[in-house]
Order: sequence, then C-alpha cells, then structure tokens
Amino acid sequence: MADVYLNGNFVGSVEEARSFIEEIKDLRRKGSLSENINVYHEVKSNAVYMMSDAGRARRPLIVVKSGKSLLTEKHLAQLENKEISWHDLVRQGVIEYLDAAEEENALVGITEEDLTSDHTHLEVSPTALAGVAASLVPFGNYNQSSRLIIGSKNQKQSLGFYATNYHLRLDMDSNLLHYPHYPLVKTKIHDIVDYNEHPSGQNMIVAVMCFDGYNMEDGVILNKGSVERGLARSTYFRPVSVEELRYSGGLVDESCVPDKDVKGYRSEKEYGFLEGDGIIYPEAQVDEGDVVIGRTSPPRFLNSLDEYNLSAATRRESSVGLKHGEQGTADFVIITENEEGNRLVQVRLREERIPEIGDKFTSRHGQKGVTGILIPSADVPFSTTGIVPDLIFTPHGVSSRMTVSHLLELLGGKVAALSGRFVDGTLFDAEVETDLRKELLHLGFREDGTETFVDGRTGKQMLAKIYVGNMYYLRLRHMVANKMQSRARGPVQLLTRQPTEGKAKDGGLRLGEMEKDTFIAHGASLLLKERFDSDKIVLPICEKCGLVAVEDHYKNRKYCLMCGEDIEINYIEMSYAFKLLLDEIRSMGVYSRLNLMNKY
Repeated sequence: MADVYLNGNFVGSVEEARSFIEEIKDLRRKGSLSENINVYHEVKSNAVYMMSDAGRARRPLIVVKSGKSLLTEKHLAQLENKEISWHDLVRQGVIEYLDAAEEENALVGITEEDLTSDHTHLEVSPTALAGVAASLVPFGNYNQSSRLIIGSKNQKQSLGFYATNYHLRLDMDSNLLHYPHYPLVKTKIHDIVDYNEHPSGQNMIVAVMCFDGYNMEDGVILNKGSVERGLARSTYFRPVSVEELRYSGGLVDESCVPDKDVKGYRSEKEYGFLEGDGIIYPEAQVDEGDVVIGRTSPPRFLNSLDEYNLSAATRRESSVGLKHGEQGTADFVIITENEEGNRLVQVRLREERIPEIGDKFTSRHGQKGVTGILIPSADVPFSTTGIVPDLIFTPHGVSSRMTVSHLLELLGGKVAALSGRFVDGTLFDAEVETDLRKELLHLGFREDGTETFVDGRTGKQMLAKIYVGNMYYLRLRHMVANKMQSRARGPVQLLTRQPTEGKAKDGGLRLGEMEKDTFIAHGASLLLKERFDSDKIVLPICEKCGLVAVEDHYKNRKYCLMCGEDIEINYIEMSYAFKLLLDEIRSMGVYSRLNLMNKY
C-alpha cells in the first residue's frame, strides 16, 4: 500500500503505486486530467505526492517512449507551416511540463542521440538548461559552472543602450554606453531576444600577457589612445527633484530664488545658476555646493504669537544643491504635479564618464577585473602586423578558473573580424574549435591564435608569442566616481557622537582592529591617537566616589551628586560611547565607579 498526498494533504491509499502513477500520467497526456498536475513517487517511504498548487517552477520536456522521441519530423514541418502551435503539442501529449519533484523520477536526455530505452524525456533544446542571461555566454559548455553563473550575473550590471526613450526618462541612476556594439561571437539567443536593439558592450582587441604587473590580481590594462578615441565611454544620469509641500494653515513651499532675509540663506554664488523661477537653466555646469532648485519653506515651529501674525514669521531656506563630490550638467528640466496634486520640479543631471583607474570591466565568462593603469598608446605592445590591443588581460586568470570559453571567444572573435561574419557560440551547438583554427590559418594567421609582439617602449621583439584576438568586453556600473569618498571632520550621530555612516551622509571610514594592525606595522602607531579620538569627551569625575560630577558654568561651582560640594574633581578623557555605557549601567541601579590613578 502507498499513501497518496495532494498538495501536502493525505487523500487516500493505493495498492500499486507505479501503475497508479502511470495511469495519472497517461490521463494527463490524453487531456483527461489537467496538464497542471505533477506526480512524484517517493520510493523510500513508498508515498505518492501529487501537486497542482500555484507558484511551482515547471519546465517543458519532450516525452520519450521506448527510447524514441514523440516529436516527429511531421510535427516540425507542421510547426514551420504554422499548421499547429506549441499548445497543440502540449494537448497531444508530445510535450509536457515537469516540476522539480516529478523530474526526480525522470531520466532526461540532452540530445536525440543520447536516448536509450531508460530515458523518459528529451530536452526541447540543450540551451534550455541555462537561463536567458547564461545562454548569452558563448561557448558556455566549455566553462566551469560557477563562472557561467558569475558571467550571467555580470551581464546584468553592464552599461549599454537600455532604452530608446532614455532622453525622456528620469531614472534613478542610469548609465548609457556611447558606442555599443553587437558581439562578433554570438549565440542563437542573441537573435531571439533582439540583442542588437539593446547591446551592452564593445568588441575590443584583447592581448593575454603581463605588463609591468599592472594587471596582476585580475586587473586589466587599457590603451589610453583607445579610451581617448571613445572606448567604453558612457554618460551617467541622475535626477534631482523638489516637491512643493502644503502645510496646515494654508502654508506652502515655494520654488524661487531665496531672498537674503530668508533664514539659512547660502550665498549669491551658490544661487548663480538659477533663473527667475528658481530652477536651473539647461546645460548649466554645476559643481558641489551649487543649488539646482531654489526653494523656501514656512518656519518649522510657530510660537503662539506668530500664529496670529504670519507675515512676521521669516521663511526658511530649503533648496536642493549638490552634495560633496557631486558635479554634472543640467540636462533636462520638467515641471509637473505628483499624485497629491503638489507641484513637482525635476532636473536630470548628466555626467560624462571616461574610463579611469579603478573602473570595472568584465568579459562574458565571469572574468571580471578592475582597470590597473591606462598606458599611453606609444608604449602599448603591438603585433608585427601592426595590431595594437585595446585591453591587456592577465594570463593567470584562466588557469585556476578554467574558463576555456574565454580563450575560445578570443579565437572566435579573431576569425569573425577577419572573415567578416558572426561566429556562433551557442551552448552545446557552437562552431567547432578545430574548424575555427583551420579558418584562421586559411586567413593568413597562426592557427593557435598567437602572434609575435613588439614592446612599444623599447622596440624590441618579445620572446614569447602573445595570444591575441577580439572579445566582447562589458563595462560595469561599478565606477570609482560613484564610490570614492573621504572626509575630515563632519556630522556625528546624536546618541553616540561618533561619525555618521555611509557616503550619502558624509560618513566616516571605520578603522577596525585589522586596520589598527596595519598602522602599527607601518610604524605609524601615533596616527591611532587621532583615529580613535572621533568621540573624545572630557568628563569631571569625583575623586571620592568615582561617579561623574557636575560642573555648573552659570554659578561657577563644581559638586558631586553623591558627595556634595568641597570635593576633589578630576577631568578624565574618555570615549563618549564609554560614557554612554556608564550612564546605561547607572540607569539600571548598578554603581559604576571609576577608580582614578595618577598617570605617572
């Protein structure tokens, strides 16, 4: 006897589990049962689980009987002539959807040649094993699985041509690549998803070699000449918006150039880009501190007399300006209303981003790296045929990661560029490496993809042959300009009086135990005195009882709440966070005494 469960609920028992499951599958394929039902036999506990609940991940597979696929050439011809559709194949029981549980009882063949009498299903296409982003990686089946996943995730962070109406949109922080390319080494999925409508990378000439150690630890080296000619150049857009809020008593915010009598008035220079309506004019070059949208608000707190005399209350300044380290060009101004009917002013700022040291690049194979240096084009190594690489990639990145597809794409890209065609690198269905090598030899190059290189600085021929080819490289959205942060003294938190956290709040950089060790190792231990003083406080401590004493500046007297006056008080330096801890301990009724001793 086998117990039967439907969506986790016990519904009964059957004598023979296998024949029951076969009957369920047969009824589903005939259309008598819903195609949404999946059935799974748990052999160990001899239980049958049937699932029909929503939210399961299911995928289509071709049904196999007696080692033969039910999808025939006739079906394919009918599909091409549009006589039948996909849904007809599902209704006929040629294709069925399996969930993760039922797939445990299935043996799925990758290709028709793999099928044996034990197989129950066949993949619709071998590419279906991977998702859309992973299928865009060429020669993906030559790759280590974890790198394929990283490669698919990296493509989602790349800069490209994300929308054709970008000039009308006010997206939060969007990037636009200036000269996007369609990849020379593509897959069939590139055609299916219309990749040429929204490309997100550029075909670069890549040499695999070391250059003065600037590309060690996954770093990449860029040709400065290529960058100056527009390689990987992009524009960064971000919006600034101001809402004119309504307050009780008929008071409202107002977009304008603030008058000098407004509370918190900045300076004339900071309001210099504003027009009469208090909004910046398009194409104005703004820097940190400059006001983009001028605004005044009613005073925050009205006392009882001001409530009757609203004209006497001075308005306060609440303009929106650029924060520390921000700059850009006013690109687009829009005046509209939001859902509440309040006036909304939005300004989009534009900033050209030229690749610099610290910007992130990646191939489609999970080989991500940060720009280590930009070499002047005169110093870049070049091949004897006169080819100068745009990017120099480290050879150490391939051996341990086993991304053979990275090397194959270099070879395929070279063939594509020389023969004037696209090379197909579809998962499990790519062009064969030996054919690509033969074609490269036929085109007049060495079949292994290497070339003789000359050092650009000395003019001497290099001893080793350098592997070089064309590759689709992506520039990622992680740029130094967005992440660079520094501060001296600045805002502190109200509770602990320690520096605020995060770039947006002009926060400090935390110095932990390990950072402390590096300072000491560099012989700069005195720096710690300055680093750990961020929340220094000097407190009067009673010598007798060891509690915090009171210092009354108005009456010019010092006393202890426990011992009274005429006691000896000493001033002790400590961290404000420690003082806070003492206060909290004391609040629980614990006597936190400080035993004072002389320093010497």
